[in-house]
Amino acid sequence: MLQQVFYSIVFALSLICALIYIYMWHKHFDVNFTMIFTLVPVACLGYLMSASADSLEGAIRAQQVIYIGGCFLQYFILLSILNLCKIEMKRWVRPALFAICAFLYASVLTVGHLDIFYKKVSFDVIGGVPTLTKEYGGMHTLFYVTIILFFLIGMITIVYSIIKKNKQVPRNILYLLVIPDVVCVFSFFIGRKLLSNFDIVPLAYVLAELVYLLIAYRFNLYDVSDTVIDSFVKEQNVGYISFDFNYRYLGSNEVARALLPEIEDIEIDESIGYKPEQRKIRHYLDSFKKNASNNKFVYNVRSKDGNPDEDRIYNVTVNYLYDANRKRGYIISFADDTANRKYIKLLDSYNETLKNEVDEKTKHIVDMHDNLIMSMAMMVESRDNSTGGHIKRTSTGVKILIEEIIKEGGMELTDEFCRDVIKAAPMHDLGKIAVKDQILTKEGRFTDEEYDEMKRHAAEGARVIHEILKQTDDISFKIVAENVAHYHHERWDGSGYPEGLAGEDIPLEARIMAIADVYDALVSKRVYKEAYDLAKADRIIMEGMGSQFDPGLEPVYVNARPRLEEYYSKLQEA
Repeated sequence: MLQQVFYSIVFALSLICALIYIYMWHKHFDVNFTMIFTLVPVACLGYLMSASADSLEGAIRAQQVIYIGGCFLQYFILLSILNLCKIEMKRWVRPALFAICAFLYASVLTVGHLDIFYKKVSFDVIGGVPTLTKEYGGMHTLFYVTIILFFLIGMITIVYSIIKKNKQVPRNILYLLVIPDVVCVFSFFIGRKLLSNFDIVPLAYVLAELVYLLIAYRFNLYDVSDTVIDSFVKEQNVGYISFDFNYRYLGSNEVARALLPEIEDIEIDESIGYKPEQRKIRHYLDSFKKNASNNKFVYNVRSKDGNPDEDRIYNVTVNYLYDANRKRGYIISFADDTANRKYIKLLDSYNETLKNEVDEKTKHIVDMHDNLIMSMAMMVESRDNSTGGHIKRTSTGVKILIEEIIKEGGMELTDEFCRDVIKAAPMHDLGKIAVKDQILTKEGRFTDEEYDEMKRHAAEGARVIHEILKQTDDISFKIVAENVAHYHHERWDGSGYPEGLAGEDIPLEARIMAIADVYDALVSKRVYKEAYDLAKADRIIMEGMGSQFDPGLEPVYVNARPRLEEYYSKLQEA
């Protein structure tokens, strides 16, 4: 009778612990905890049944219920230790260990029929206490070995985590994990010998439940990813909708359903299509499926009373839906960004006037900078009595060529590059500032020595531009301007100067400049020659494609030729 009272109290306590766990249960709890709180009351019920047995068959049934906990509890305790200690297992280990436990329990079910777990069993009531006398078999010995093995693995894991100072696992959790494992094993092997009429194993199970309640309560707070998500969703008014890879609707939260009432009409596992009310969601998913980087959208919700101040703006983000490390579908989140957008709009309105003033000042500085460059170029040109107007003409020629390149679209040049080349064109001969006056102003052809001196202007021009622009913030323009000055006399076949570059080693901006520069030299009068007519100049340029000029620019020149001829014809008529 006293036995029944003891086991009844223990069974009731196990149920209370299980109910507390159910009350505090969270979807992110370790599933092994749930199994522990399920198996402990079952095992305690088995002990209560054994104290109430009145026959051999009833006593055997009670033992079989007890061993549900005996065979599987240590397994789930071990898994909980490994999970809490962040120890990764091979995928086959978990089912293999479970198979061992299932095999052991299968042998328990043979009691009374085979002699593999218990060789012999007999039942009697001694002093009013139901007693099952057992003679253990080989499988029972294996059961002992398994219990000890699981216990040792668990202890080694905890000790390893403590020694290695695993910062991902709180120390107090590690210490708490020792208690249920040690108590259960101690009570199983030693505790039953302390009290002849009472088995304290179920009481140890209840103590383990109490410890796991504390662990579950504390550890969920340590799981930053879960607590942050829960807090964020609750406080930030974030909506979520999830779908599998076949666009089948999986679920949503209240925020999402309030934003998109059409979700209420979609059944779980129903695929969304292109119905008017579903088209918006489908668009989000289709865009993300085609390109995972296209996962940001904006969703505007107009106020019901038409007041624009009450409108809401949501940032929509599409990502993969993960189950552990596996992608299982898509999740769409809606985050209210109204306050942030209004704040930005307010800042924009405050800064608009200031921005306009800064733009105006900047434009003024840039204009001064450009005028200074043009003035320097014209000053250099004024020293050369053979190239009057060359700077303005070649600048126009470069502009025409660039416009044809843009129109053709084959080279995909950036707007910044095109702007920089046109702006740098007047600077291509700045290096002549370092050429001696007697050479620069000489009438007639140069000697070889004089020509070598004249050729220095290309490299010298790059150096001068580097010094002028070394403090500029417009680095791209600086590079283009230096290249135009330095390499506009290089030839496609490598026979040019100053570096003898060939092919695409010559910067594109210099290859463009070369065509405009030579074309102007051909159609203009120089001290050493008369101006060529436009047809002859065109013939020379075309013959130079592939030797002097980039053959890839031939179609550009051909398309630009009518505009070039029109421009120079007007100059000749003036």
